[in-house]
Amino acid sequence: MAEAPLWRRLTAEFIGSAFLAAVVIGSGIAARQLSPGNTGLELLENAAATAAGLFALILMVGPVSGAHFNPVVSFVDAAFGGMTWRTALAYLVAQVAGCSTGAVVANLMFSRTAVTISTHHRASAAHFLSEVVATVGLIVIIFALARTGRGKSAPAAVGAYIGAAYFFTSSTSFANPAIAVGRMLSNSFAGIAPSSVPSFVVAEALGGALAFVVVKVLYPGVTPAEAADVVVAHHPTETA
Repeated sequence: MAEAPLWRRLTAEFIGSAFLAAVVIGSGIAARQLSPGNTGLELLENAAATAAGLFALILMVGPVSGAHFNPVVSFVDAAFGGMTWRTALAYLVAQVAGCSTGAVVANLMFSRTAVTISTHHRASAAHFLSEVVATVGLIVIIFALARTGRGKSAPAAVGAYIGAAYFFTSSTSFANPAIAVGRMLSNSFAGIAPSSVPSFVVAEALGGALAFVVVKVLYPGVTPAEAADVVVAHHPTETA
């Protein structure tokens, strides 16, 4: 299969990221409306929708762009030689723009103002550690599957991991700088205050760097061709 042109890959990343933000934020708003006062049930509803949504979205655009939806995935991919740094930067722009757009759409779908800046403060040492741990786990899973030829399992594995991480981390596992920016634009159950975003982004970047080392230790010899097939196979080589 020939590699899709960069503009198509960026479009896929934008659309997938927009849907991801809409799923995360929209299901959070719905959960708060459906189960008011029951935080545990609200979180379960939000996590279940996110896990199922990720599974479907990776299947939807994965064959075009790999379905990264996450700058950390793209930058670790570039570090392994799976794509150029220039392409990774272009992915980042598409992902942030997509998540921001998805947040606006989610707000509008529930008759809210298009942009409502979140007041949900999440910056703490526990949240920082949670984001490091959540990101390490996500990246290692993705690259372990690529390295061992099990990329077809990625949609289910990524969805299941993020769904679980909603509950085993105090931060509810953002593990994605683009979604952190998007969730800043919705003052809802899934939102995050702008003052908390820098801490999350730093933690996620640190988690990505640690995950790179872990993958190197557990799965030495990751080739550019294997890295190019994350999250799911979408082209034989990166030449852009």
